[in-house]
Amino acid sequence: MSRTLIKNAQVVTPNGIIASAVLVEGGIIASLDPPQNVVVDQVVDAAGLHLIPGVVDDQVHFREPGLTHKEDLAHATRACAKGGVTSFLEMPNTQPTTTTVERLHEKLALASRSCLVNFGFYIGATPGNLQELKAATRTPGIKIFIGSSTGDLLVDDQAALEAIFAETTLPICAHCEDEATVRANQVKYADSTDVATHSLVRDHLAATIATRRAIDLATRHRHQFHVLHVSTADEIPLLKEAPDYVTSEVCPHHLFFSVDDYPRLGSLIKMNPSIKTGHDCHALWESLLDGTIPVIATDHAPHTWEEKQLPYPQCPSGLPAVENSLALLLNQVALGRCSLSQVVKWMCQAPAKVWHLKGKGKIEIGYDADLVLVDLNLQLTIRNEEQETKSRWSPWDGVTLTGWPVRTWVGGNEVFRREGREVWFAPEPMGKEIEFAKDRERFVRP
Repeated sequence: MSRTLIKNAQVVTPNGIIASAVLVEGGIIASLDPPQNVVVDQVVDAAGLHLIPGVVDDQVHFREPGLTHKEDLAHATRACAKGGVTSFLEMPNTQPTTTTVERLHEKLALASRSCLVNFGFYIGATPGNLQELKAATRTPGIKIFIGSSTGDLLVDDQAALEAIFAETTLPICAHCEDEATVRANQVKYADSTDVATHSLVRDHLAATIATRRAIDLATRHRHQFHVLHVSTADEIPLLKEAPDYVTSEVCPHHLFFSVDDYPRLGSLIKMNPSIKTGHDCHALWESLLDGTIPVIATDHAPHTWEEKQLPYPQCPSGLPAVENSLALLLNQVALGRCSLSQVVKWMCQAPAKVWHLKGKGKIEIGYDADLVLVDLNLQLTIRNEEQETKSRWSPWDGVTLTGWPVRTWVGGNEVFRREGREVWFAPEPMGKEIEFAKDRERFVRP
């Protein structure tokens, strides 16, 4: 059984940052600060670096199967490894959609042959697949599109929503934008070809109506619920008043971009929910800092460069982010806006706790050795041509950040290493299917 010693690191633990060595054995964190004479197979000198748990990204769209001209599991998980993301939870709107247990298992089998990092897949709700939702087990939970979807994945009927919240036991998450409001705005702005109109179509009211509706469902049925990609200041009071089994997240694009960036970036930042105002960005940051919003996730949703260059409204919504999300937050540490321990809480500990992931999110004895070495002083500029995502572009192209992941391990296996601008990846898949706590159902009906 292979043993690796990572020594001289500043280790970010749930109890603070400590100078320590970490012993990894059999894919598990075997010891913190082991004896100096411990026998190992490999020693990694991490002097000057910080060791953090691997990032858990609970909202990604990796496009496989069916849309692999945009992205696929192999490219996306190389991007994850480069960005310090060691576990991801992927959404069901592939082609075909992941709306049955059979398709869920097919996706898991596909991932086991392709993924450089650990993987899990949501099962998607439809107006008529309640029995499939009740039968699913190898999944973090149920994804509902309350707006912003087409076909079977749009669940806007109140009776269907009531049944899902009342009769299922898995955690639920939802895309919250009110479909009626969005459609009315589409009619109102039908003649516009300005991409900034997107933030008028998918406005504050659309988000607030749907978030209020979903929180009401979760509260009445006492069902664990997670609000995806909060985008407005208006939703924050709803989150503050919600019971503690209702959690939420924010994405980098809603933290770092506002409607003022449309003239510069155009359709590259066209997203659902839409980019909002600078006031909203500030309010979302404050909600992270005060603990109202506990999780940061990316909603990584790439399209090809050519697709994003289409005129509005034909250009699709979505952008890639997994390989730069951690660096974007480390840069905020460098700027003094937050601490490294806060970043670890938002991107590692909290998502692992929300989704009941076994062995993830912390550097503690017995936890999985999903680990990332970060250099808080390293400055690099994001460049489209260096992106690992299959789409090969980033809305942060040309932005210089301070603080980057330089080595990543998944289950004790090194999957990524940076030396200057040169990068190395493990030559074969190392990711494993994520396991969930056996007692997670007791959290659903507190």
